[in-house]
Amino acid sequence: MFSSLAALSLPGRRTARTAATALVSAAAVAGLVAGAGPAAAQDGAGGQGGATATIGGLKTHGTAVIHGEGGDQEVPAGLFEMSVEGGGMLQTYCVDVQNPTQTDARYYETPWSGTSLGINKDAGRIRWILDNSYPQVNDLAALAKKAGVRGGLTEQDAAAGTQVAIWRYSDHTDVEATDPQAERLADYLEKNARGRSEPAASLTLDPPAVSGRPGERIGPVTVRTNAGGATVTPPVDAATSGVRIVDKEGEPVTEVADGTQIFFDVPEDAEAGTSELAVQASTTVPVGRAFASESRSQTQILAGSSESTVAATATATWAGQGAIPALSAEKNCTEGGLDITAVNKGDAPFTFSLLDAEYTIAAGETRTVTVPLPEDRPYDFTIRGPAGFEQRFSGVLDCRTQSATTGDTTQTLGEPAPATAVTPTPNPNLAETGSSGATPLIGGAAIGLVVIGGAVLVFLRKKNEG
Repeated sequence: MFSSLAALSLPGRRTARTAATALVSAAAVAGLVAGAGPAAAQDGAGGQGGATATIGGLKTHGTAVIHGEGGDQEVPAGLFEMSVEGGGMLQTYCVDVQNPTQTDARYYETPWSGTSLGINKDAGRIRWILDNSYPQVNDLAALAKKAGVRGGLTEQDAAAGTQVAIWRYSDHTDVEATDPQAERLADYLEKNARGRSEPAASLTLDPPAVSGRPGERIGPVTVRTNAGGATVTPPVDAATSGVRIVDKEGEPVTEVADGTQIFFDVPEDAEAGTSELAVQASTTVPVGRAFASESRSQTQILAGSSESTVAATATATWAGQGAIPALSAEKNCTEGGLDITAVNKGDAPFTFSLLDAEYTIAAGETRTVTVPLPEDRPYDFTIRGPAGFEQRFSGVLDCRTQSATTGDTTQTLGEPAPATAVTPTPNPNLAETGSSGATPLIGGAAIGLVVIGGAVLVFLRKKNEG
């Protein structure tokens, strides 16, 4: 059953290439059919660890009416269900009514900073609503009494009223529940909501990427989780590479808990290379965690979780000399881009070119650079470095609800049945609603980069929105 539960951007420079210079190859999708999104990001930008789930659609819902300049629009409002990879179920509400839900979209547990919640001053009020309404409060008689709802609440009323109250803060839209009991609950929740902090992730590894020299214990990587314990899976090539996962004393580690520090123990005679470990646990995901999709499906926020499988990975890079880079990434909706954190534990600078800028990470330095990206556009690029180092970054930056971006009248949920959107002016950047066989085309930006000899020429074409 469900539980009640600063980035620095460097200026572009032109310098001579060295052995530590990284070559960047990029290919962004120019057009993306909804429901068939890009491959999962290898950098973990789709999520910094935690639960991965597939959305199944609205399960408990009523209806609501959105009032806009183009007229009134009736939409379904209520709880979604998601199936967790590895086992478990999640219940979620939508926090992005302007965008459609794509059929069978894959979602990742995501920090608020990587979604529209990160730039929403009322995000904490949404968490209060989740903690104080259905399904966290499953005594509907008590909830109705507290909200002053005469005649009681059904599950459908409670779900619809909770979703409406959330939309008023997530999308700042004029919306009301069609059922009087649900509307009374929505009013109560909206009026009494107070700010609360973002909940911690169910499982993360900090940092997700480390680097060092052979013969050293490379790390530490710290486990952060609300689970009672977690299992460590060593690198797949551990038997041949000799890489072990150990604690700070050098003892092999297979089981960890919150706060445990683990290291990659790399043999002294190992050639330059990389390795990856995985940590997995079973736990209830904290209420209020955001879930975002890389297929441009509307952002969700967690309302309830069964015991579910959560996982995270960490990588290590090593070399005997030269630059020894480690890269990780996280979406930054405040700055409208992707934060790439680069660590260089080598004895030479690590230089890489990305789009129209060149970045140099000095020996022994850690730096975060923000790569600006267009909203709602797929990105896909790879940074390459010495000794075969390669790191790919792919995904979609989805930081704003459409009303915050354009002021257009809403595009609505597609569950349980398609609805016709009412807009004063057609907007080509919005997908058609519904999860029917008609799949919308989401416009994309094409990013191309051609490597000629030792120089990298960057060509960037971006289709303007609207």
